[in-house]
Amino acid sequence: MVHHTQVLPFRVQFKSEGRGYEQVVYAVKKAIIAGALKPGDNFPSVRVMSQELGINPNTAQKVIAALAEEKLLKVMPGIGTVIADAAPASSGERKALLGQECERVVVEAQKLQLDCEELIQAIRQHWTRLQGKK
Repeated sequence: MVHHTQVLPFRVQFKSEGRGYEQVVYAVKKAIIAGALKPGDNFPSVRVMSQELGINPNTAQKVIAALAEEKLLKVMPGIGTVIADAAPASSGERKALLGQECERVVVEAQKLQLDCEELIQAIRQHWTRLQGKK
């Protein structure tokens, strides 16, 4: 099932594999990187997210909690949730955030019998494509 939404400041294409909340978290991160969500922007409420994406309110709450834990969102009692402006301080800390994802990509590449250079080429192609969308 593919679900597009225009009201939210990010798009989610739900795929059958993977947990729903992880797919929403990924879509939000992508929107932040692309500049569609900027520091200080209001983030949708649990109610809005659950209605717009057709997800359980508990799942929407889990999305907000996960993004707040990664310091991408700032929850401000009585005001709402906004996009945080604090990036991790060092390059090492930023790279550490990618640890699990990198390992997953390497495992998948090895399953497909790609060598390191082929994997780097594939990553470079995606990097270039996404840079072009900014």
